[in-house]
Amino acid sequence: MADLMRRIEEVARAEGGSRVLGVSVWLGAASHMSAEHFVEHFTRAAAGTRAEGARIDLTISDDLDHPHAQSILLESVEVEVDPA
Repeated sequence: MADLMRRIEEVARAEGGSRVLGVSVWLGAASHMSAEHFVEHFTRAAAGTRAEGARIDLTISDDLDHPHAQSILLESVEVEVDPA
């Protein structure tokens, strides 16, 4: 989760985002992470960061033969950008 949060913060910073509105994440079939478990851990990890309160869109794979079946992949980050 720490690596995922680091990547989300990097994207938000690179895009000039003041806060993260939503994230899309793909959970591999062998990632050993249910949707509920992921949301619980994400909520804890995001507390006090730009991603606190962000919408979470999950895609859960059931393909054990997928090359990333053991992975949790960040697909996209939606940020709010303050007007310049």
